Amino acid sequence: MLKRCVYRFNVYVFQGVEGAASAAHVLSLPADSFGNNPQVEVMWAMKAYNHAEVYFNLISSVDPKFLKLTKVDDTIYTAFRETFKDMDIKLLHPDLLKSAEAKETWRPFCNQFEDVIEDFNYGTLLRLNCEQDYTEENTIFATRIQFFAIEIARNREGLNTPVFTAKTNNKS
Repeated sequence: MLKRCVYRFNVYVFQGVEGAASAAHVLSLPADSFGNNPQVEVMWAMKAYNHAEVYFNLISSVDPKFLKLTKVDDTIYTAFRETFKDMDIKLLHPDLLKSAEAKETWRPFCNQFEDVIEDFNYGTLLRLNCEQDYTEENTIFATRIQFFAIEIARNREGLNTPVFTAKTNNKS
């Protein structure tokens, strides 16, 4: 008999298909239902990590210049480059996302996609150096729309190509 979850060390560990369905249900509930629930924080971290892992595998396997991450990539890219003309996205500095000044610029940018991108403000892991994998030192927490804006720009501007090239060269 499969259990939906196993309680260990004050953390719910969701197992199998039923566990994934349970976790998905919990994560779909309104945030104000939880307060600061550590189990939910662990689930969000796992979801963010899984998203990062899938994305990195994708850009390692397919030439990123040809990837379409959303139905509105063109709109996101245009708005991003209009708002952040000179942002160096090859090697991001955390202050470009987290400083008070940056937040004042990012807020209206992000909010314009509230009804366009599902879960536009969910937490997502973003690589600081686009030529490196996700590691503790190379990762920052960003909103989903920030992730899309920066990664769409990196893909279109060829900055993620070295990840793909390195992986394909290792296969030969």
